[in-house]
Amino acid sequence: MGTEYSHIRIDHKDTVTTVTLDRPEKRNALARDVLLELTDAFEEIGRGDALGVILAATGPVFSAGHNFGDMRDASFAQARELFEICARLMTTVQAIPQPVIARVHTLATAAGCQLVASCDLAIAADTAGFALPGGKGGLFCHTPLVAVARNIGRKRALEMALSGDVVDAVTAADWGLINRAVPAEDLDDAVDDLMARVTRGSALSKGMGKRTFYTQIDLPQPLAYQYATEVMAAGVTTEDAQEGIRAFLEKRHPTFR
Repeated sequence: MGTEYSHIRIDHKDTVTTVTLDRPEKRNALARDVLLELTDAFEEIGRGDALGVILAATGPVFSAGHNFGDMRDASFAQARELFEICARLMTTVQAIPQPVIARVHTLATAAGCQLVASCDLAIAADTAGFALPGGKGGLFCHTPLVAVARNIGRKRALEMALSGDVVDAVTAADWGLINRAVPAEDLDDAVDDLMARVTRGSALSKGMGKRTFYTQIDLPQPLAYQYATEVMAAGVTTEDAQEGIRAFLEKRHPTFR
């Protein structure tokens, strides 16, 4: 990637690209320009040859969510555009073929919590926390709740949104907001281990699988099976699938292209 960014950092290690929120002095708030940079970065990564993506952050807060400075005295049209830009980022994270793991080292609130919920997978330090704090203030977390509710269900999502209270990482894992909570000193190893496991095998197959998952998950079951059947039948005809089948039958390791 050759793009220069002002508020995020891009690093490459082997087949994994790390996107790091890098405005610790602003609590990594998702200001309009930060949202645009993140979206551009994920779109570019999605077109590249990385096998996996880690979303990380620097400083004492993973992300404090939207920047209120973008909303002060905003018109309806301006506010709507801001939230449309945010929704585009969340959709892009799920649209790229690579698995995206959120590495959450500390507090993620409002749209920051939404961003974690929008990642395919998430691991947090056991000292991290998650909150939809709009319930304590004057602006309810309507859009963050879209992503969070799809991870943890109605009752728990509404408890978070109505109370505004912080949910600790262990509880977040129990609720399904993240995959697991680990001691802070083990966070990097846990993220690396998960990334190694979710990027092995055919990248083509995983990209198809991720896209199909997000398409079928909210469909009624008969339509979900209908869609998944079509994709899986098409998957059988791919070169990687046939290589995997041959390797299994021939009792050897597959070589995917």
